[in-house]
Amino acid sequence: MRLQPQASAYRPDPAIETLSPWLADPVPPADFPETTLRFRNQRWAQGVGLGDLDEAAWLRHFGRFEPLADNLPQPLALRYHGHQFRIYNPDLGDGRGFLFAQMRDAKGRLLDLGTKGSGQTPWSRQGDGRLTLKGAVREILATEMLEALGVNTSKTFSVIETGENLWRGDEPSPTRSAVMVRLSHGHIRIGSFQRLLMLDERDHMEALVAYCLEEFPGPPPPENAPGRDEPAVILLHQVVERLADLAASWMVAGFVHGVLNTDNMNISGESFDYGPWRWLPKWDPSFTAAYFDHAGLYAFGRQPEALLWNCGQLAVALRMLADTAPLVAALDRFGPLYQAAMARRFCWRLGVTSLGMEADTALVQAAEKRMLATGETPDAFFFAHRAGRDPGDDDFEAALRARAPAAELDAFFRSETAPPALQIDEVERIWAAIAEDDDWSQLEEALARIRTLGDALGNHLPPPGLLKRADLIRNVTK
Repeated sequence: MRLQPQASAYRPDPAIETLSPWLADPVPPADFPETTLRFRNQRWAQGVGLGDLDEAAWLRHFGRFEPLADNLPQPLALRYHGHQFRIYNPDLGDGRGFLFAQMRDAKGRLLDLGTKGSGQTPWSRQGDGRLTLKGAVREILATEMLEALGVNTSKTFSVIETGENLWRGDEPSPTRSAVMVRLSHGHIRIGSFQRLLMLDERDHMEALVAYCLEEFPGPPPPENAPGRDEPAVILLHQVVERLADLAASWMVAGFVHGVLNTDNMNISGESFDYGPWRWLPKWDPSFTAAYFDHAGLYAFGRQPEALLWNCGQLAVALRMLADTAPLVAALDRFGPLYQAAMARRFCWRLGVTSLGMEADTALVQAAEKRMLATGETPDAFFFAHRAGRDPGDDDFEAALRARAPAAELDAFFRSETAPPALQIDEVERIWAAIAEDDDWSQLEEALARIRTLGDALGNHLPPPGLLKRADLIRNVTK
């Protein structure tokens, strides 16, 4: 069965307050006309000690943003810069969201509650600071499916409809509005470091590196890595490991994020901020999710390249604290780490044993060749061949037949005729029921099937480079 969040007492710890005077701006939340609860992630609410909140308290905290006890007294809009489609933009920051609270889970991990659609901030750039209800529904679907497929992703924690009519140029308007709260391991981005480099704030750069090493602990660099005892070098090694694994997890999921700018890259290696995402209709390296990505910069097959490029921008920023050679050595690890993660995750989703790097890579290549030839979706492909069944009659057959099932075929895969899938037509069907008839049953049914899929796939792979052992994190009773 899939690992569930471990129930925890509420342990507030607004650790970011040590950095906030130069990293963030206190902001007020928007005052919405109404607050109607549409989605509550009870599993993860229990994991951070908030599962016992009644609906009235939930609405006060996550619709009106009444501070949680002993937590941040006022929301914080984070400051950062970033490369947007590889063009540097210093005029960024949280424009329609803020950091609302921080707390520890049962394993001592620091978790953030951040928002989307919670009103204007100093970084809104003439935007209204709002979120469409459709955008919130799409994020629920994306995060739930990615979590089921073993991706290290933020969790949609709450969605509350807010009673405003919004006008958007890229969808029918007026449209319904919402405010969303997401749960994640952090909101420190590559763009956070880029801003400090641009402003030449060395002391703050050192403080931010120390914060990330404290709150997102990971394994040390390899024994032979140059500069392996320097904090900036350690951090880059950890981020390279995490983002190499993240890229592989998207590829094995058949997922296209769409906007891989440096302000959308978390140091924790956690996938978040879902806008024009898509699941592949077929295995196509050139498939793009964003209609405005005319050059295909963030196409499906270019996602690993994009994440490596983003790691390079972090290395540029960290040059303020470290020499070039140790940072380049950390970047050089991305390719081998990505290949290893692809092999490991491919075997996991197929439910078969690993035969070593060379054989596993051959399996991945044969599977890609099969999907290109048949035009089937990755969802259908992995479903059809789970635990080594029905291998076919080509190179993929030989590669698959050589392996034993990693586990007994779950009843879900024996009884279902097709897996849950989120290609664009299905997403639009779910939204149409809400938009036209205020019918939320289609969404609820889809989420139930997605969570069943996650259970059937089994325990998730731990994301490399983000350790979860309490002995590496401050005492949970602190």
